[in-house]
Amino acid sequence: MTTQTTAPSKTGVVQVFWRYWLATTVSEVGSAMTAVALPLVAVTALNTTVLETTLLAATSQVAWLILGLPAGVIVQRYPLRGLQVTLDLVRLVAIGSIPVTWWMGQLTYLHLLVVAFVSGMATVLFAIGNSTFLPAIIEKSELSSRNSLMSGTLAVTQTGGPSASGLLIQLTGPVGVLAIDAVSYLVSALTLHTLPERRPSAQSHVKTVQLIREGWNHVVRHPVMRPCMIWATSMNFVNAALVALTPLYLVREVNAPATVVGLVIAMDGVGALLGSAVATKLAQRVGTARAVIVAGSFGGTLALAIPLTTSLSTIYFYALGMAGFSFAAVVGSIMTKTHRQTESPPELLSRVMATVRFVSWGALPLGAALSGVLASAAGLRAALWAACVGALLAPLTLLLSSVRRRRDLSDEPKT
Repeated sequence: MTTQTTAPSKTGVVQVFWRYWLATTVSEVGSAMTAVALPLVAVTALNTTVLETTLLAATSQVAWLILGLPAGVIVQRYPLRGLQVTLDLVRLVAIGSIPVTWWMGQLTYLHLLVVAFVSGMATVLFAIGNSTFLPAIIEKSELSSRNSLMSGTLAVTQTGGPSASGLLIQLTGPVGVLAIDAVSYLVSALTLHTLPERRPSAQSHVKTVQLIREGWNHVVRHPVMRPCMIWATSMNFVNAALVALTPLYLVREVNAPATVVGLVIAMDGVGALLGSAVATKLAQRVGTARAVIVAGSFGGTLALAIPLTTSLSTIYFYALGMAGFSFAAVVGSIMTKTHRQTESPPELLSRVMATVRFVSWGALPLGAALSGVLASAAGLRAALWAACVGALLAPLTLLLSSVRRRRDLSDEPKT
């Protein structure tokens, strides 16, 4: 199976990349702001319970369990640019409906759940489409550096977005921030519309189940992609739990104001920025396989500092732990993503990416939901400790596989 794009000149490729970068960045800035604003809308405007708030986080991620596998086939069968623009517009309408209904005095918890679900479904397809666009315009030798740049940019948005969100919430309230996010999707759609179109696969007659099976088998039978997928699943489970618990813990246990909540969540972006900055150099120095293990062990250890925060005077423990965990996640993500992009046959790439994300990102709603159940049963602090201890399990999964005997993920294991 092949996908086709018009081959632009080198200058054209650079221009296309930067338009792609702009669209992605604008969208991510808005989404990072929403990560703070949406749960605060639920907590402050609707006075939701712990379980309801974590269920909202789980609902926004459950789409990975529903669309994760077929997403790779869908992306191959439809014109990519048109699909991405449509998905941005869907998210514009979904997120934009919250400020409208709030201003009308009609906002309900059910409405938030529906919006979280619809925007989550659109985000799944959008993310898979984005993961296949970059390898189509960039040489393999440049993928690692370009992935580092994209990860670094994402880190900046994760840093600036929540921080700006915390400040804007003080001025406009959390609902106002969601209105800004809706506009960001419009800007992204207009920018993506200027990119070259990729025609759908010529073999669209092949059964969807067969196509999904091919991508699945390639990943689960691969000696490196399989353990890396397990690593990513562990990391995402913990990350989802932290995302769901953090606003609740900081507001209800630490009595932190919205600005402080935004700044603490922004430390996730600081760690990601540091990880993207050193990932390539770290890989060159110790190897890509070892880089994932070393960074994971370092970040998992720092994550244990998070529950040490009991008041505003010890908030720095939370910030340090968030930064450390995010550092490990980004280093590992860059290494494993680049490996999949370079080692997968082009005709399988979208389905390989979809398979990995179906499993690893499918852990997001589970992590959010289970953290809420545990918090309701044992308390927020106990749930937070459980999540942070789990951060050390991710590098352990790699140490128990053949990855520990490789310098680089693409190497043969040493005997």
